[in-house]
Amino acid sequence: MAYLEGTNLVAAYGVVPILHECSVKVEKGELAVIVGPNGAGKSTVMRVLLGMLEATSGSVTLDGNDISMLSTQERISLGLAFVPQNKNVFPSMTVEENLEMGAFLRTDDIKKTMEEVYSLFPILYEKRRQLAEELSGGQRQQVAFGRAMMTQPSVMLLDEPTAGVSPIVMDEIFSNILDVRDAGMAVLMVEQNAQQALNIADKGYVLVSGRNEHTGTGHELINDPEVRKKFLGG
Repeated sequence: MAYLEGTNLVAAYGVVPILHECSVKVEKGELAVIVGPNGAGKSTVMRVLLGMLEATSGSVTLDGNDISMLSTQERISLGLAFVPQNKNVFPSMTVEENLEMGAFLRTDDIKKTMEEVYSLFPILYEKRRQLAEELSGGQRQQVAFGRAMMTQPSVMLLDEPTAGVSPIVMDEIFSNILDVRDAGMAVLMVEQNAQQALNIADKGYVLVSGRNEHTGTGHELINDPEVRKKFLGG
């Protein structure tokens, strides 16, 4: 059993079915990516894993324990962290204040975790007194990742982390994501830039109309002729 696993997930918004027995999983120290066309249900998978949307059937397990009936806050307290696509930093707060906000559920000393974030993202230490709104797009994403890490998670869920950024910033963000994975976290990412995401992925899922269309390593999917033709522009 994988560290975080959603199995045969069925979900709908009202009466509109979105997911049809969709399954995804990720291990610690692994980067899994979910790609597919718009409306495929990629972000819906994230919402179900986080408990923001209740599945009508299927299960979500974390470290072998069924968490399907737990609230979002309970899942976060068990080790899930989420970095949304938009509004993922507090622009009028400093970098350090943003990181402190990430630890709002904690009652212990957060200093060691803060040092670990600064070690992973040294530029944040340099800019710790600056307002987040003054940072570049890539640096803001580092703040968002760092703030999520302040909860001491075992799993990080990322929703379209490179949306709306330049190719240079995209490369920077993907490098940061690999750093987070290499720190031992399980990372599950929804990403529109399928080619680039699969290039760095340990595991990939191609969703179409809420179903698993293709599953494999990033390398396997990039080299699959059908996947290339349908989703990667040939």
